[in-house]
Amino acid sequence: MEILIKAARISYGIMIGGLGLQQVFYAGFRPVILPALSFPGLVLCVYIFSAILILAGIAIALDKQAKIIGLILGAIFLAIFIFIQIPYEIIADPYYKNMGSWASALKELVFAGGGFVVAGSYPAGRDSGQVQSSFVVFLEKIIPFGSVFMCITMISFGIDHFLYKEGISTLVPSWIPGAMFWTYFAGVALIGSGIAIILRVQLKLVALLLSLMIFLWFIFLHIPRAIADPHSLQGNEVSSVFEALGFSGIAYLIALGYSRKRSFVGKSHN
Repeated sequence: MEILIKAARISYGIMIGGLGLQQVFYAGFRPVILPALSFPGLVLCVYIFSAILILAGIAIALDKQAKIIGLILGAIFLAIFIFIQIPYEIIADPYYKNMGSWASALKELVFAGGGFVVAGSYPAGRDSGQVQSSFVVFLEKIIPFGSVFMCITMISFGIDHFLYKEGISTLVPSWIPGAMFWTYFAGVALIGSGIAIILRVQLKLVALLLSLMIFLWFIFLHIPRAIADPHSLQGNEVSSVFEALGFSGIAYLIALGYSRKRSFVGKSHN
């Protein structure tokens, strides 16, 4: 089990580092990191932030100061989501009332939740020293909400499967029959798993099934699509590969490496 927990942390590190590498390659922020903004020194900011993401991803994958880095990443992504992504959608996006327009912002919420989930998968005090700063103590209080951040996105994406069923059904590989059925099935699974995890109903089983489902998408959907079309929309399909791998790892940590260690669930082992 511990090996799989380490693999799940590595998958989050690969996602973060991979997105950072893409930003360097295209000299621009991924929409899931920062919306389409223009300001002086943009490219320099891209390279600096990308370097931070790459180094942070490598550190988490190598288990070097992973807890504190997870906390910091969680805080950074959560701050961007609250103070940049949400205002941008409401003010600058004319289609902000459509749930599909929030996809990138909601993915960033998963990045934030994933950082706190990774941090929460370590025992108390790990990587933060004997005397913790008040900032670290504050961030550790957010750890229990990491799974909630991910579940908000899963529920929203599940609803999208019904609102935009025609478009989403085209993502199902052609060799799999019943594309519309699988579109509805995935929508129900995402909504149901998000609600169940938040309410802690069979949390371990549900989170494991969610992790497996997303990992299967990673193998059978996202990797083939990235191979077939790696460059359109500045590598959007490649980004989806990194995201699916990372999301699967986060769900696995929620099931086995994170929920059992949180003090507020000490009496529950679903």
